[in-house]
Amino acid sequence: MTIHAYKLHRAYSLFQGSANSLQSLFLLFVRLYWGWQFCQTGWGKLHNLPHVIEFFTSLGIPAPALNAYFVSGLEFVGGIMLILGLGGRLIALPLTIDMIVASVTADRAALLSFFSKPENFYAAAPFTFLMASLIVLIFGSGRFSVDYLIERYWFSRERDFVAR
Repeated sequence: MTIHAYKLHRAYSLFQGSANSLQSLFLLFVRLYWGWQFCQTGWGKLHNLPHVIEFFTSLGIPAPALNAYFVSGLEFVGGIMLILGLGGRLIALPLTIDMIVASVTADRAALLSFFSKPENFYAAAPFTFLMASLIVLIFGSGRFSVDYLIERYWFSRERDFVAR
């Protein structure tokens, strides 16, 4: 390896290390902000369940009362889990499905304008919640999370067990 190739490799390694740190900070921001938003919407729904049930009924959602309780709890508890980074990918999956269903049922006009008027689609409330859920689902909770601490503890215990 020439000196120039070595320097290029070293520079790229430093860049990659800083990008990984930025990724964890970005994931922390996404989790904290959107976890709080999910938590607030779930809390609001939990404290206004008759209205949520009525709204779900008007949308033709099956078992509107059951779904209102489920979605309210999912968003509230899911928001807390996102904030903590606890089971990030596990909770991001049902939150993603929740936001897809919200787009299909409550914001159908925005969804149908995906190609014709995309600004209506990405301006709809479920879109940003959906993107945040997808980010955590794809990339995980990041280094600044309970998931990361559990993983480090788990692997250190496993390493100690194998060493015996």
